[in-house]
Amino acid sequence: EPLRRWPVDGTTGYDALNDVTAVFVDPAGEEPLTELWHAVSGDERPFHGVALEARMHILRNVLAADLSRLANVFVQVCEDRRRYRDFTRRELREALVEVAASFPVYRTYVTEEGQAEPADREVVERAISAAAARRPDLDAELLDLLRAVLTGDAKGDAARGLRMRFQQLTGPTAAKGEEDTAFYRYHRFTPLNEVGGDPGRWGLSPAAFHARCAEAARSWPRRMTALSTHDTKRSEDVRARLLILAEIPGRWTEAVARWREANARHWRSSVERDPAMEYLFYQAVVGAWPIDADRLRAYMEKASREAKLRTSWTDPDRAYDEALASFVAGVRGDPAFVEAVETLVKGLLGPGRVVSLAQKLVQLTIPGVPDLYQGSELWDLSLVDPDNRRPVDFEARRALLAWVAEAVDEDGPAPAFAREVLGRMEEGAPKLWVVRQALRVRAERPETFEGAYEPLDVTGSGAGHVLGFLRGGDVAVVVPRLVVGLVRRGGWKDTSVALPRGRWKNRLTGERVESDGTGDGVDRLLARFPVALFTRERGETAG
Repeated sequence: EPLRRWPVDGTTGYDALNDVTAVFVDPAGEEPLTELWHAVSGDERPFHGVALEARMHILRNVLAADLSRLANVFVQVCEDRRRYRDFTRRELREALVEVAASFPVYRTYVTEEGQAEPADREVVERAISAAAARRPDLDAELLDLLRAVLTGDAKGDAARGLRMRFQQLTGPTAAKGEEDTAFYRYHRFTPLNEVGGDPGRWGLSPAAFHARCAEAARSWPRRMTALSTHDTKRSEDVRARLLILAEIPGRWTEAVARWREANARHWRSSVERDPAMEYLFYQAVVGAWPIDADRLRAYMEKASREAKLRTSWTDPDRAYDEALASFVAGVRGDPAFVEAVETLVKGLLGPGRVVSLAQKLVQLTIPGVPDLYQGSELWDLSLVDPDNRRPVDFEARRALLAWVAEAVDEDGPAPAFAREVLGRMEEGAPKLWVVRQALRVRAERPETFEGAYEPLDVTGSGAGHVLGFLRGGDVAVVVPRLVVGLVRRGGWKDTSVALPRGRWKNRLTGERVESDGTGDGVDRLLARFPVALFTRERGETAG
């Protein structure tokens, strides 16, 4: 949903988060991973269908009291209009449920006086049309009346009350129905199940990503950008690792098949197996490994209760809860399963970390003001709260920063320092280094990051594996994407990216590049460090 021209600097960052995630998704993985989800879950509905059902559940249960109050006001609206007095309360309630559940956005912003922008009218029309198509038994005249109320065309105190209260209902319906319910029911590819995102949208091409960033630079240069927050369903590093699965769908499918067969014995025979929740468990294990049984048990309890299918916070099924906890403990304690997970994760570890570094550098340099969630300066393999509220080891971060400060002088790092940073990979030094250097560049050149966003021209057989852009004419970013596929095709070969003509310094390696503007080999630009952050040497002019 495009942000309207309100007197704000922008959003709180989840739109940027989802764009940055999506551009690192391999489109080739969509079909096989969708087929796997259908086969495992037995549910072939698209995300929209799952979300609609979840919204209905929220309206009829969690928000039932709010819905009843709204129906009372709707009754009064009909009483004020003789031709509508014969509609029953049940009919009014059903119309409200169907239209509220069909809202394509959180809410409209029609005023008390009934002033509606074209965007509001379009939203209402889409919701009314969807409700009418889904429920032909609902009276068309009743839906016409509701349309008039919601767009401000129907006047009167009751109509105004219904309109304003309805706008307060659709927001929590969407949030609780999708992010707090449907996201725990639909597990096709969980790195896409993120706040503000659409798990039904598979990915984003580099061209589309560039277009969205260019628009943000024009319209919202001071928006917030984020990758991890207090509310994300998975930390940025968990998502980055899981994104690799889209590049190896065959291997992942085979692993899941073996695990499902081997782990069937860990389900209690007295409780029906839950294949969808089991598939979520496997993704959580792989994404957050190494993770202990207590963290996994707490996560799966939350996930299953948020899903509200077999158990819930308000109506727990003790037998199911105990069976799920027993399954988690049994599988996590199974040496064969642990060995299999460690083998798989070993292959994901390196590529996942490259994606983490790439996403982090992109987030810190695209249009907007970056937000860093405490703890994410190093590798952080956290799941949803309360897992992401665990204590942060600030001493480790201080020690690494002190090491960097001692090793790097005012002129920046020597080319050999990048190798030293990569040598402390397990500690998370490469990620801290990217964060430190990107923030220093932002502090040095604030005007640059208020400036334009331009894609860099990429050519060659590996062009699809590069994301490159220019900020304000004097900061350039080059990162890899779809890194497993890059290795599979034999590396960069003839791939080049066209830095603008001039002298550039890589702030992550200390190397200097003299560019003629026609193209620089990506293999050379990324030879010493997985990602590159270039600044134009002072005294050079854009050209």
